[in-house]
Amino acid sequence: MNIRKKAVFNWSGGKDSALALYNVLQQNQFEVVALLTTVNEETELSSMHAIPHALLLKQAESIGIPLYPVFLPKNLPAYEQRMLDAANHFKAQGVEHFIFGDIYLSDVRKYREDRLHPLGIEVVEPLWNQNSNEVMQDFIASGIKTKIIVTDASKLGEAFIGQDISATLIDLMPEEVDVCGENGEYHTFAYAGGLFKYSVDFNLMETRKLSYEFKLDNGEEKTYHYWQAIFAD
Repeated sequence: MNIRKKAVFNWSGGKDSALALYNVLQQNQFEVVALLTTVNEETELSSMHAIPHALLLKQAESIGIPLYPVFLPKNLPAYEQRMLDAANHFKAQGVEHFIFGDIYLSDVRKYREDRLHPLGIEVVEPLWNQNSNEVMQDFIASGIKTKIIVTDASKLGEAFIGQDISATLIDLMPEEVDVCGENGEYHTFAYAGGLFKYSVDFNLMETRKLSYEFKLDNGEEKTYHYWQAIFAD
C-alpha cells in the first residue's frame, strides 16, 4: 500500500506551477492538501501574476484541491510573519513538504529552504534543474492551456498579451527570452487541460502598460515597465 506524504503546493496560477502540480498528481507520492497562494490584501490580486483571488478559487475548484490564500501587506516584516504563520499552520497538520514550480533560480530556492528547513519542512521542486526547452516541451505535451497575462515590456511586446502558449508562439519569442519566462520575461494564467477537470471561465478586458520603481542593492533606483492583461469582473 502506497502511503502518500502530506504536502502543500505553492500555487502561482501559471504554467510552471500547473505543470509541476500535474506531475506531482500523476506520480501519486504526495497527498496535496492545499494550494497556497500569496495575494495582495489591498488589490486581491496574486503577488506575481496579478490573478484575481476569485479566479484563483475557480482554478482550485476545477483542480479539486482547496485554495489557501495568504493575504500580504506591502511591508516585508509582515510578509515574513504571515508566511511563517502559514507554514506553522500546515506543520501542525502533519505537512512536512512544500512543493514549488521553480526551474533553476538557485537564490529563490535557497530563500525557501532557509525559511522552511528550520521548521522541519522539506522543499520539493519537481521541475528543478531541467532545461527550459525540455520543460516547455513537457508542458505542451501535458495539454494544459495557459494564456500570457504579463510581459516585461523590454523583452516581449503587447502583442504577446492574451496569447495561448504553443510551439508556434514560442518560435516567435526573441532568442534572449527564456522560453519558460524563468527570468520574469512573462507570466501566465492556466485555465484548462491536464490537471483541470473543466475549463475555468474568464475574460480579459484590456491591456495596460504599468511602471514600477525598485531600489537596487547599490541604492540605485530603476524603473521597470510591464504589459499586463486586466481581467474582467
